[in-house]
Amino acid sequence: MCLLILAHRVSSDYPLLVAANRDEFHARPTAASQFWPEHPELLAGRDLLQGGTWMGMTRSGRFAAVTNYRDPAQPPEPARSRGDLSLQYLTGSQTPKDFLHDIAARAGDYAGFNLLVGDRTSLWHYTNSDSKGPQNLPPGVYGLSNATLDTPWPKVMLGKAKLLALLETGAISHRTLSGVVSSQSLADRSSLSAQGLHSTMESTLSPQFIITDTYGTRSSTTLWFDAHAQANWLELSFNAQGVLCEEQHQEISLNDQ
Repeated sequence: MCLLILAHRVSSDYPLLVAANRDEFHARPTAASQFWPEHPELLAGRDLLQGGTWMGMTRSGRFAAVTNYRDPAQPPEPARSRGDLSLQYLTGSQTPKDFLHDIAARAGDYAGFNLLVGDRTSLWHYTNSDSKGPQNLPPGVYGLSNATLDTPWPKVMLGKAKLLALLETGAISHRTLSGVVSSQSLADRSSLSAQGLHSTMESTLSPQFIITDTYGTRSSTTLWFDAHAQANWLELSFNAQGVLCEEQHQEISLNDQ
């Protein structure tokens, strides 16, 4: 996944709100989100190449999402898939804090990543691209792409502004949340340059919703947990032309933790 905008404990009605896009090569085999037969508590899409997931939740209210940290200077990727990180958390029982501290001890097994893990009361972030260690996130609106959390890339700043405006209106729906990450407009060149993004490729990848022949936004997921322990999930899958080709919708009563 390459763009994730979320509100953590900002609204008393919606303790968690998420709007996210997964950007990937169209040739990479993927299964749309579903409850996994071998993990019946887990709702997530599946990377059929490596077996992990980019984002998912459980019936108990565990949540995880992972993005790559883009750094051309990094060596070739280690053997372990970053999608395994979110899968480990979602299928385990450790607290977010304990899980991330364990991951930090072996973070070198993975290429650069950002990992968000949480439950119905907390949300944590960890990246192996700096030395800050696992961070317990206070209530707020956050944005994550392929740099560190809240790096002011144009697509991230646009998404955060849209979600803040949506929170002010209170008009929460899958349609309004998907609008938080749906812009296909190229970012202004000067705003990209301010973040050290100068190439033509960076401009091509600058929209929130990316459309190219070989790489682009494969799916958009909107999710919320509400104050009544209900979760609502919608995943929209797209083809290489950006045309909607599949929907997966789930309404879930969260179990006691």
